[in-house]
Parts: sequence; structure tokens; C-alpha cells
Amino acid sequence: MIEVKDLHKGFGDVQVLKGISTSFEPGKTSLIIGQSGSGKTVFLKSLIGLHTPEKGTISFDGRINTQFTTEEKRQWRQEIGMVFQGSALFDSQTVEENVMFPLKMFTKQVEEEMLERVNFVLKRVNLENSNHKFPAELSGGMQKRVAIARAIVMNPKYLFCDEPNSGLDPNTAILIDELIQEITQEYKITTVINTHDMNSVMQIGQKIVFLKNGVKAWEGTSQEIFKTDNEAVVKFVYSSELFKKVRKAYLNETK
Repeated sequence: MIEVKDLHKGFGDVQVLKGISTSFEPGKTSLIIGQSGSGKTVFLKSLIGLHTPEKGTISFDGRINTQFTTEEKRQWRQEIGMVFQGSALFDSQTVEENVMFPLKMFTKQVEEEMLERVNFVLKRVNLENSNHKFPAELSGGMQKRVAIARAIVMNPKYLFCDEPNSGLDPNTAILIDELIQEITQEYKITTVINTHDMNSVMQIGQKIVFLKNGVKAWEGTSQEIFKTDNEAVVKFVYSSELFKKVRKAYLNETK
């Protein structure tokens, strides 16, 4: 579990995060949503340790990350998987080499052990027999699956995804959402996803945190977001006519 308490972070005179408190549970897909400039990216970077908060704490299973020793921080880094926007694969490396990269960096496994693990996660993301292909030979969706395989190759306790559906067609985006949710539940990972994709919110939003101007303006599930009367959430989520109709139909069904 990740627990965030009274998190503040600013840059110069600009205060970006203004006292955010929330928590993320294992085995659930938690989504961070909000308009551009709401603080989502700074919040995610704070969770993975790229930003140090000025006030407040972030705890990983009861351990406050800013209090880690050097060895504890090294161990914590190995417990984190990250799926970057745009996949961030190494173009000059094969699929196998990309996925094996964290194992080479953080473990002392022999080549045979690493290859066995790489093949296991590639099979899990439905990319068997793609070991020797290069990223340029893959579709956008396949690249995202390679990125997910690399993120889970170390068997992480915590998985962070930054706009995992960016640049994907709607059908492929749904498949990526389903894959992330399946892996989260299967391995009891604490998964946090930054997204603008409202389809993701409705499909896999087991917990949704809505940020506005650096504060947590609302949180709940994908079912609860249909019923909320929070004006900012309604305006953000139901800006399209399609989602307005979906919400209206849902509310009529639950009357």
C-alpha cells in the first residue's frame, strides 16, 4: 500500500501540490486524472522519488521514502516498475535486451536465469517469439506491451504508468488497459496510472483521484464518478456528449 499524507511541492514561488492526502491499495488500478496543470505529473514524479516533497510524507507499506537509507533506497528502486509515456524503449536494443535491462542493472542472475524471466514476462504480455525484433519493427501497441514486460520483469510491488494509452487507437488502448488491470490483480501490485483517457477511467478505475489546481478535489470509483455532483468532476469527465449520454443512462438505470 502507498499512503500519501499532506503532500506539498512547489518550484520557486509556484506551489504545485497543496496538501494532497490519499492512499493506493495492492491489487487495484488507481487512476490520477485532472486538467493540464493540475499537478498530476508532479504528483507522479513525487511518488517515484524524482521530486522531494517540501512537506508531508509518502509511505510504501509503512516505510517513508524520504527516510530510506542508501541500501533501503536501492531495494525500493527494485520494487518499482515504470511504464513511460511513449514506451521509452531503447531503439538500438532488441525486445529481449530491452526487457532484460533491469535484470542486468539490479540483479546478479546469470544469463540463463535472466532469459528465462524475460521469456516468462514476454509470454505474459502475449509477445512470445518477439525476442529478436527491434522497437521500430513493432506497432505502437506492441511497444507498450514490451514496456509493460520490462516494468514487471523485476516482479515489482509498485507499478507506475504515465499516460500508457498515449498515441494508441481506441481498441489497442482497451487491450493495454485490460492487460495492466490483469497484471495488477494477478500479482497484487499497487498500480498508479496518470491518464487523460476517460475510457480508462470508466473501464479500470477501481480508484480515481481527481486533482484540480494542486489539491485533491474528489476521489472515488468508476461507479461513484457516475453519481457524483462534484461540479469540477462532472465538467471535466463529461465534457463530451458521449459521456454525458453514458452518465444519463447509468443514472436512469440506478433509479
